[in-house]
Amino acid sequence: MSMRKLLFLAVAATFSMGAFSSPASADRGRPVELPKEVYGGAWSAGHVQGIALDERKGFMYFSFTNLLVKTDLQGNPVGSVTGFTGHLGDLDFNAKDGRVYGSLEYKAQESFYIAVFDVDRITSMGMDAQSSDVVKTVYLKEVVDDYVADMNGDGRFDGNVANTPDHRYGCSGIDGVSFGPEFGKKNGKQKLTVAYGVYFNVSRQDNDHQVLLQYDIEQWKKYERPLTESAPHTSGPEAVDGKYFVYTGNTRYGVQNLEYDSHTGNWMMGVYRGAKPQFPNHSFYMIDGSVPARQAAIVDQPEPEEGQLLSLAPGGIEHAASGVRGWEFGAEYGLISLGDGRFYVSKAGQVTENGVTKQTSHAQLHRWTGQAPTPFEKVS
Repeated sequence: MSMRKLLFLAVAATFSMGAFSSPASADRGRPVELPKEVYGGAWSAGHVQGIALDERKGFMYFSFTNLLVKTDLQGNPVGSVTGFTGHLGDLDFNAKDGRVYGSLEYKAQESFYIAVFDVDRITSMGMDAQSSDVVKTVYLKEVVDDYVADMNGDGRFDGNVANTPDHRYGCSGIDGVSFGPEFGKKNGKQKLTVAYGVYFNVSRQDNDHQVLLQYDIEQWKKYERPLTESAPHTSGPEAVDGKYFVYTGNTRYGVQNLEYDSHTGNWMMGVYRGAKPQFPNHSFYMIDGSVPARQAAIVDQPEPEEGQLLSLAPGGIEHAASGVRGWEFGAEYGLISLGDGRFYVSKAGQVTENGVTKQTSHAQLHRWTGQAPTPFEKVS
């Protein structure tokens, strides 16, 4: 046999054994190159609230207040879920079970849920949230208890009103959601973290913390129920696995987008900036994921209270008077960590088509720099 033929057979055998596997298979199934931008379309719905990504299957998900949209990575719509009368908020993809989790609010019904989307079944446009059986919901009792709290003891709950002493910690419901390890344990068990919405109110003092709940969702299947808006259910965990506080000063509706980043080991929070003059009122804060929560006073509560206090990450801009530090960056409409220093950041917009105003989202690729005041740069 000739030397040339022997060499050919050796190379062929090497390929067949996988030594020259493609970059996609070598990199956890990630496409060779993720696009620099994914367009979420234009929809007659509320503005974009959050985004989620299934890298392995190549789909992105966009929430538009009362609509979930599924696209491929070229921005082509694949399916959508409609019919929500509540507020669909931030999203995250759970790689363990292949489903998308999002916050879902019904303030008038005093009901707050995690919506769980069986995204493999979202295969056509306009699927109904209640009749198509692609959505299950889990009730969050802890959130409801804080939302309906009669803080001034007048025997009356004031409802969905910002300028009231009611609502413990200023709780307006929930928005930011993300999967990640228990705080202070980088390689700990993955849990679902849910951030409170917090009413914008500069006249009260007990609303200056972001509040985050952690849940171990391993047994959540037993709580999942179909969405029935006419008869809201109360099936959910009786207690949380952890309740945590982050001192940032009051923001407008709390943590809009929450994202755990395995690259830095930190938790990122995109917010609408607040307006209390004693705080720096940044638009982006980050929790130090390496520091365990400490038992400490939750300041300025009506009654002395202690809780599990988290630490803000070093870097950014430090405000000496309050001890709060943060950055200036718009991540309130959606943030996805790719775990390697790259992120998709949702840019909200509007277009007018045939006289109808529609909401849009462009998920744009950014790179983490950690620089102050702006810690991301767009990948060009």
